[in-house]
Amino acid sequence: MTFTYSPVYAVSTGAHDGTWNMAFDMSLFELFRTGGFQKRFGRGSMLWRFYSWHPPAVSLGYGQRAEEIDQEACRAKNIDIVRRPTGGRAVLHIDEFTYSLLADTRERNAEIYAMVHEIIRRALLTMNIHTEFCRTTPDMKQRYNSEESVSCFTASAKYELHAEGRKLVGSAQRRSDNVILQHGSLLLSDKHKMLPQFLRYDDERVLSNIAGDLDRKTVSVYEMTGYVPAFSTVRDAMIASISHNLKTEITFLDQQALSALF
Repeated sequence: MTFTYSPVYAVSTGAHDGTWNMAFDMSLFELFRTGGFQKRFGRGSMLWRFYSWHPPAVSLGYGQRAEEIDQEACRAKNIDIVRRPTGGRAVLHIDEFTYSLLADTRERNAEIYAMVHEIIRRALLTMNIHTEFCRTTPDMKQRYNSEESVSCFTASAKYELHAEGRKLVGSAQRRSDNVILQHGSLLLSDKHKMLPQFLRYDDERVLSNIAGDLDRKTVSVYEMTGYVPAFSTVRDAMIASISHNLKTEITFLDQQALSALF
């Protein structure tokens, strides 16, 4: 699968709260949708963003019910609650490396999905972390009818990355005409498994099942390697992999310069 994007840009925005992070992704999406990014930085361009979360946050898919989250428990632990502009289910963003990709492209969503995860796969390989593509996608409509579906990481879509048979990377997309936003999470530690503490269900059986699914179906870099890599280590591995896979140099942009275009 060959993709041609030139020029390719990246911005590293570091750690922000959930509201800021999702607003920035949406502002970039609108900047592409209205043509402002392409006018300033060139047609056929692509932008990657790398970031993390402080304080930690629970994000909901755009169609998910907010009532599934225990707001009091989140406040007690200083956990933000935010809604993503993309689909999927709840994610606890803590000790993770997060990316966004934005492009004006006619490539199909599935092809973009595969391309991004191949780039992540190669980046992880340079850190001696071996992963493989998930080859199937469950019936999401049927799955969402189950209470246990509240967690995004307990189900895998085709081309998402597994390590040792368990999900390591999860992603979601939003599209408007030719403009695509894809963002996703690489689990750096096992703290994402605390998610059931912040869900609101009277039935303890449901919470127990979700906790069990997170244990069985997900894995983190720490669980595989014994350490949590620095943000900069993962970012640099991603930059090298993007450059290798897309056969182009990466130009870094300044966060403030981008914000001035919103």
